[in-house]
Amino acid sequence: MVARADDFTQAGLPLAKGKRIQQDMAVDWENAIERARAHSPFLSLAMERQPELTALIAAGKGKEALSLARGAGKGIDDAAVALRRERLALSLALGLGDLAGAFPLSLVVEELSAFADRALDTAITEAIRHRVPDCEPAGFIGLALGKHGARELNYSSDIDPILLYDPETLPRRARDEPGEAAQRIARRLIETLSTLTSEGYVFRVDLRLRPASEVSPLAISVDAALTHYESSALAWERAAFIRARACSGDIAQGEAFLAAIRPFVWRKGLDFGAIDEIARLTAQIRANNKGSEGVGPGFDLKKGRGGIREVEFYAQTHQLIHGGRNPSLRVRGTRETLDALAAAELIAPQDAILLGESYDRLRTFEHRLQMVHDRQTHSLPDSEEALDSVARLHGLADGKALIGEITEITEAVGSRYDDLLAANVSTASTVKMPRSGPALENELEQMGFADPHELAPRITGWKSGRFRALRSDAAFAAFDAIEPALLSALAAAPEPDRAIRRWERLLTNLPSALNLFNLLEARPGLIDLLARAISLADPLADELSRRADLLDPLINASAFDLPGSVDDLAKRLSRREAHDGYEEVLDSVRREVGELRFALGIQLIESTNDPLEIGAALSRIAEAAVQVLGDAATREFHKAHGEIPESELVILGLGRLGGAVLTHASDLDLVFLFTGDHSAESGGDRPIGATLYYNRLCQRVIAALSVPTAEGALYEIDTRLRPSGAQGPPAASLDSFARYQNEQAWTWEHMALARARPIFGSQHARNELSGLIEGVLTAPRDPGKLKAEVLKMRGTMAEHKKPKGALDIKLARGGLVDLEFLVHYLQLRDGAALIPNLGEAVRALVSANLLPATLIEGHDAMTRFLIASRLLAHDSRVPHGAARKVLASSCGFGDWDSVIRTLGEARATVASSWAELFGETLEITQ
Repeated sequence: MVARADDFTQAGLPLAKGKRIQQDMAVDWENAIERARAHSPFLSLAMERQPELTALIAAGKGKEALSLARGAGKGIDDAAVALRRERLALSLALGLGDLAGAFPLSLVVEELSAFADRALDTAITEAIRHRVPDCEPAGFIGLALGKHGARELNYSSDIDPILLYDPETLPRRARDEPGEAAQRIARRLIETLSTLTSEGYVFRVDLRLRPASEVSPLAISVDAALTHYESSALAWERAAFIRARACSGDIAQGEAFLAAIRPFVWRKGLDFGAIDEIARLTAQIRANNKGSEGVGPGFDLKKGRGGIREVEFYAQTHQLIHGGRNPSLRVRGTRETLDALAAAELIAPQDAILLGESYDRLRTFEHRLQMVHDRQTHSLPDSEEALDSVARLHGLADGKALIGEITEITEAVGSRYDDLLAANVSTASTVKMPRSGPALENELEQMGFADPHELAPRITGWKSGRFRALRSDAAFAAFDAIEPALLSALAAAPEPDRAIRRWERLLTNLPSALNLFNLLEARPGLIDLLARAISLADPLADELSRRADLLDPLINASAFDLPGSVDDLAKRLSRREAHDGYEEVLDSVRREVGELRFALGIQLIESTNDPLEIGAALSRIAEAAVQVLGDAATREFHKAHGEIPESELVILGLGRLGGAVLTHASDLDLVFLFTGDHSAESGGDRPIGATLYYNRLCQRVIAALSVPTAEGALYEIDTRLRPSGAQGPPAASLDSFARYQNEQAWTWEHMALARARPIFGSQHARNELSGLIEGVLTAPRDPGKLKAEVLKMRGTMAEHKKPKGALDIKLARGGLVDLEFLVHYLQLRDGAALIPNLGEAVRALVSANLLPATLIEGHDAMTRFLIASRLLAHDSRVPHGAARKVLASSCGFGDWDSVIRTLGEARATVASSWAELFGETLEITQ
């Protein structure tokens, strides 16, 4: 998004009311020079000292002038002098180019930041070689923070680097200790850049952002810095590192350091605690800023209400909250961040435009203030004469017009920043709950708990040190803020006592709950949802006890929408940073899949979507995970073993995955195949034969999909449907698969094949495999023999796999397994309705007059119930009263009696068709 002036006006903020001379007009170098001579003593003196550069500018040759300025220090051996000459030349060229309207703000700040990078790098090199003349500089790192890190340095800015060193690679004299050598380098580079000489200065260097700056040395070892950020860093340091980058010195080591502390900066979950820190800092700044009451003489463009810092805080607050989950927000520039937030639909596009344009205009006014005397000031002059002079330097009529523009800008920014804080800070109840004794019992009784006398001591004991998640002062304070609302929600949950027990289990399992408490305080509506989830659905409660951040996505209404296509989901699961390794990919997919599955579970509880649609969505998620992790595992495998020409891995999904409808408890039935010649060999340093190659590769893919990582497990993988079952090799060639299916496979294997579809591999390979399967399924069969084998298989299965409970609609006679046997029998007998999705196959067989139409409704009712019950009655036993109501509602029934009646009718319909096709009566028990 590139905000334009007309966008800015449409966003609700006029460009100006005062008379303008420079904005939106053609480039005017002559007028810029006149204004600089009249109103900027610094630029006027610079023009006298740089006559050649001034002549180029006067001739309108801005590009040539900028090129000359960049080389102003060339040929000068003294680094300090060379840098000061370049700095003065750049200040003149950029200042006049800015005033003339030739150089946009983005170019000015980029050039200033690039010069800061070069200057710090030159100073580091000079300082190292001052002690070790012939060395190759290494092991000393300059990290840029703040505006320097964001490449947004202002016209007269200091720089705030953090200086690090590596004791192993830093060049030093033999008698120097690494730490001593590093401090010498730091002191000399500061002297090179900051000392005021007859040539001026380069940059003021401020090292107060380094760890423990009050007591720490100027340069810190990499290991010491890592220890600090991993264990004892303060909240503001996270915000500082949002815009950090390795800019000078040993950049490779600097980038490695930033990668190592990335988990410190970007938390995996939503971090609403960050906004409280920023709100407190904002309040302190506003209270201390004398110009905060209104725009006028002395107003601070940076710290005043609606000023530069509030635009930056607005952007950084959203980054701190959401950036851990969304890598697209991990950008440095303020305008870039606002655009990313709008693209992620976290802020309105018109707000991104308005805030971005406001930021640019405030930064431009800031530059005008600093151009006057080359001073790092952000405050409007106190005197009317000086204020008029700044206004005219900018191109305005007078100081009144300048104040008018700034007032409009800061009011628009300040109101939006106030809205941000108001919407997110301390939104939970501030009523304090009595923590012990009869008063607490009375409160609990009023809330509706059945046994407040027994419950009160338990609640009092939550903060006794029993739970790891409730031991720190920060956790106590955050929990106090949500305790009243939480207890009210638990009391109102469908099963309050069960909800309390589940909450305590959650506290027991979580190592830390601070972010959870902050999230619930910032989004109180989630408290009721949490209470319902842990009361109603044990699987969701178990997941939350492992990952409380599963609640994070639910702050957005889009979490209650069904996820998109497999391709869309694969793109989402592939979203990560470029330097992420294989392990990070495994973790990332597990996090994303866990969040998607949890959100679908909440949709079931809340009856937001049809269980059939949720089952299809669960299947799409699994298929996307197979694609993404299959690709990742294949790439990793290729690094060691190369590739086999004209050959590739193909994965066949069977069972519920093949039928494209999963439940929350489904495993993945997979068969691994490969194309090409089984006798071929791979390339690479360690070539191996095709069969061994793909056996190892499929084991790698299985591990990627199933092995628990730091982010937990993903799916259970079942490969027993492969040729020859558990005795067969993990992977088979397409040719051997075809031979097996045509010559050796049992009838039950062909029935399983009726619900198979390729889910991984090129489209050509998938088509080849699909054609092969169709050929197997349409082969002529003896109907009598087929019927006998089907009945024998079902009888054996019924004998050995009994229903797990009264609600096992899958294994109960007349249930889904019997329906599957009916469908597969007709598919194999007639070669008809060869559709992996069971519901679609039923509909096709009804259309062909092979099954009664009542089975369509029967299939849908039983499948809805299966999907919902795997979450709400996962042990197949009749759930407690509240869960029964939710289970009935999620399946579209008014009450539990309707559930039992409809399922009974569906099973009876299956039994009737079974008797008609097979001449066998099924015993239907309720």
